[in-house]
Parts: sequence; structure tokens; C-alpha cells
Amino acid sequence: MRFFSDNAAPAHPAVLDALAAANSLDTAYDGDAWTQRLDAAFSDLFETPVSALWVTTGTAANCLALAAMVPPYGGVLCHREAHINVDEAGAPEFFTAGAKLLLVDGPGAKLTVDAVEKARSRIRADVHQVQPHALSITNASEYGLTYSPDETAALGEWARSHKLRFHLDGARFANAVVSTGASPADLTWRAGVEALSFGCVKNGGLSAEALVLFDRDLADTARRLRKRSGHLLSKGRYLAAQLLAMIDGDVWLANARNANEAARRLASAAGAERLVHPVEANEVFIRLSADEAARLRGQGFDFYDWGVGEARLVTSWDQDLAAVDRLADAIRGL
Repeated sequence: MRFFSDNAAPAHPAVLDALAAANSLDTAYDGDAWTQRLDAAFSDLFETPVSALWVTTGTAANCLALAAMVPPYGGVLCHREAHINVDEAGAPEFFTAGAKLLLVDGPGAKLTVDAVEKARSRIRADVHQVQPHALSITNASEYGLTYSPDETAALGEWARSHKLRFHLDGARFANAVVSTGASPADLTWRAGVEALSFGCVKNGGLSAEALVLFDRDLADTARRLRKRSGHLLSKGRYLAAQLLAMIDGDVWLANARNANEAARRLASAAGAERLVHPVEANEVFIRLSADEAARLRGQGFDFYDWGVGEARLVTSWDQDLAAVDRLADAIRGL
């Protein structure tokens, strides 16, 4: 009974069916019929004209966006615990040819206007220090907390007032949409977001993520960077087909609801005394002693330790609710 990561979950049947349907002769690279549908499909989803590019990983989506936004001598304001800082092995610096991540603190891996303004105000406006060119947030955050439309819009307005680009890492964007009840538009472009990495693999995809550009002037640069970085697949229709399968019929939202519901059940079992952070998406961080963690593993539950005396439980779109309830009962019994 695995609660390691939603990355390890199987692909949704609709995705596998879409791959089979795309397994026919068509134009190479991004000229195929499936890829040609992406802009319109994502424009409908976000209620505004967008440019949508397929890529193979969330790291590529994030870094291509930042590389299109930030020069090599610039900086990106982001949370100290952001995925682009902690888990992407220097990829943002690599893709941008040297741009620096400017790290900001905040509870639950979330940023506030006060926190980013404090960080910005410490940077002298002279040639001796890296100047910020973009702000990057993650929704849901690395600790499973979500930004509301108002919180996102406040950061977006702050970024605009300082002439900074605004990027959103949406590896678990579907979970944030479901949790907040907000529209995809209200959590992105209406709040000032200019580029979004739209996560699919964690949510039932197989090998496709999307880079959604609300500022379409970034699209030509992003396409050229995608090719230059080795991410322009010759058979891109297989990626486009996966993305279309996820958003057609709102499969992406149904999957996120399942994952969020499983996390909610675990959070309820853990109770306020064990929860490290509120549970607002599909990640549950709980306090466990080494003995308690060993007892849960002895009952067949797999999860990651997360620092001393803490553990992370991640639920997936296909989580067996019977197994979730067994883990919930086991937590209650500790």
C-alpha cells in the first residue's frame, strides 16, 4: 500500500487509449493533428487565447518558461523550498544560461507580497547584485498548500508593479483547482500569471506535461528553446494526445478530486495534533515517531520520512480508498 508519490501512479486508461489512437502516420514534430488542437483546447480551458507546448517533464516546462522570461544575468524570486530550487538539480540555471534563484522564506512553502517585497528591497539596484526579472510560485506548494485567486492576484499585481514576469509551477495545479473551487483562469492569467507548467504525469498522465503561455509573445522563444534543449520530439503527437485526453471530459479534474479526497481522509484520521501543515491538496505531512513509522510500515504501508519525526503521505488519482481507510485506521490506532 504505497503512499510514496503520485509520480508512481499508473496512467489513466483514457491516456492509454489516446496513445493507441495516435499510433498512426502523421506529420512529425509539432505539425500533427493532435498538436494542432492544443492551443484551442487549452484556450477553451482557460477562457483566453493561449499558446500550449508539450514537453516530457515538469522540469522542462518550468525551465523553458523561465528561460523565455529571464536573461542569463537576471534572477528569479522563488520560495526556498520551491521545486525549482530543491528538486531540479540546477536545471533553471542551466536552461537560463546562468540566471540566479533568489530565495524567499514563508510558511508551507508559500510566498506573500510582504515576503517577496522584503527580499527585493534587500537587493541594491546596481551592477554588483543580480536583479530579479521574474517571480515564481507553486500551486499547490511543495507542502500541499494552495494559493487562492486573491493571494495569486496580489502577487501578480506586485510583480507587475515591479516589472517582473510571473511564472506558476503547476505540477499539482489540478489539485489546487479542485481544492480552491476556483476556475483555472482565476488562478492564472486573471491573477497576472504569464506562464504555467500544467502538470499531467502526477495526475494520471504517462509522459507529457504542458507549458501554457498566457503571454503569447513568449511562444516563439519557448519553441526555439524547446528545440535547442532537446525537447522537440519527432513524434510529438503522442504527447499531445495524452494532454488532450486529460482535459477532454475534465479527466484531469476528476483525477484530482479522487486524490484530494484520499488525502482528506488521512488528514481527518491524523487530526490537528499530528498534522504539520493543513491538507489542501493531495499531500499529507504528519508527525510520527520512529517507532510509529516502523509500526505503520510493518502493516504494509510505504511512505517517505520527511525530516526528524515527520512523514509525507501522497495520494494518487487511482488510490484504493479501502487501503486509504486502512491507513487511516492504523494512524488512529497509534
